[in-house]
Amino acid sequence: MVTFWESVNDETVYAPLADVAELVRRLHQLDAPTGFELPKPSPFGDGGDDLPSFPGLSEVDAQFLRQRIEWARRTFDDLPFVLPQGVIHGDANVGNVICRPDGEAVLIDLDSFAWGPREWDLIQTAMFFDRFGWHTEEEYRTFVEVYGFDLLTWSGYETLANMREVAMTTWLAKKAHLADRSAREAAKRIEAIRSGGSRRDWDPY
Repeated sequence: MVTFWESVNDETVYAPLADVAELVRRLHQLDAPTGFELPKPSPFGDGGDDLPSFPGLSEVDAQFLRQRIEWARRTFDDLPFVLPQGVIHGDANVGNVICRPDGEAVLIDLDSFAWGPREWDLIQTAMFFDRFGWHTEEEYRTFVEVYGFDLLTWSGYETLANMREVAMTTWLAKKAHLADRSAREAAKRIEAIRSGGSRRDWDPY
C-alpha cells in the first residue's frame, strides 16, 4: 500500500488555543463511524502486556515508573468520567495543531485516534496551564470558553493528570538510552512524580 500526504506548512506554526479548542470541540461532536469500530484508548498498554525495561534509567527509577504504569492500567477505566464517550484524538494539545500558511488550523498526529473518554483530550491543555505553566490563565480560560467545559472543575482531574504525567514520562523514558538530555529529563520528571515536587521546570518535548 502507498499513501500520499499533503504538507500543512513548510514551517511549524502552532495554532492559538482558541483554534485548538474549536477543533477538539468539533472532533468530539462527530458521530461514530459506520462500517468499522474505533479502538478503545489504551495509553498504558493492556494488563497482559509486558512492561518496558527502560535501559536508560537507573533500576530504581525504572521500577518506580513500571509501578506507576501498572497503577494507571488498573485505574484508568474506573475514573468517574462525566462527558459522553465519543471520538477522541488521543493526544490533543497545542503541539498537534498547526497552521496552514493562510492561518487555518489543522489537527495532526492521528495515530491515537479512538473511541473513549473525551476528558483524555482535555487533560493536557489543563495540565499545561495548571501544573506546568506553559499556558497563561487567559489562554486557558479562552480554551474553556470555546470548548464549553472546564476540566479543572471535574473531580477526577488530579488522578487523570497524574496518569497523563506517567504517559508523558514513559514516552520520554523509552528514549533515555538514546540521548543524555532525554535521560536527564526523564529522571527529573520521575523524581517530581515520586516526591510531589514542582513540575514547572519540566521541559516540553
